[in-house]
Amino acid sequence: MPTIDLNADLGEGDAFDSELLEIVTSCNIACGGHAGDAASMAQTLHAAIANNVAAGAHPAYPDREGFGRVSGFLSGSALYESLTRQVTALADTAAQIGTRLTHVKPHGALYNDAVHNKELAEIVARITSECPGSLALVGMAGTQLESAADRHGLQFIAEAFVDRAYEADGTLVPRAEPGAVHSDLSVATTQATRLAIDGEVTARNGEVISVAADSLCIHGDTPGAADSARAVRDVLQSNGVEIRAVQKR
Repeated sequence: MPTIDLNADLGEGDAFDSELLEIVTSCNIACGGHAGDAASMAQTLHAAIANNVAAGAHPAYPDREGFGRVSGFLSGSALYESLTRQVTALADTAAQIGTRLTHVKPHGALYNDAVHNKELAEIVARITSECPGSLALVGMAGTQLESAADRHGLQFIAEAFVDRAYEADGTLVPRAEPGAVHSDLSVATTQATRLAIDGEVTARNGEVISVAADSLCIHGDTPGAADSARAVRDVLQSNGVEIRAVQKR
């Protein structure tokens, strides 16, 4: 039986977190870079525990005004220090609550930049390796993020996206371009099933490409997000896919 994790980015001030935590099996919690504060981190961690959802850090460029979506916002030691503060803040909150983080997934522009940029990927992998608890790194397979995870001896969780269009090279179509986000739920559920069972997706040029996926991202920042996420989960299960968090190695 194929298995897949469903993850969502939470603690960002959206109204659908509690519903999504009843559906997903892991979550990535904003920890002060693009969104989130001490109260939201604690609240989201408590809710994740109550729903038996694996919790990880979702650090970002420290750009709250731009919601972490400005490419190249920061680099070098300044970025390393910012990401360290973000992940440490969430890890410390988790420890106070009596739990531990399981993974790190960079947010927004940092994620997209680190896919291609070795230096940025190295920073993300380094802060992941330095966090207590042997955290895994979540990112797109076959990218600089996976290479950096290998260099640091990290478990790598390959992530794919059910509601985003892909280029033929396996990267995502930029959000600003037409058709980058699948608004038709049937397209998203079909893509989720193909990713989970066959490890493939049709790129926007019509080419069928291989995409490794241990976890599928369910975006939770739009109206009806929980209903869409539940539809994805239901379709996957109806096709014989077991939904569970990635097991730590």
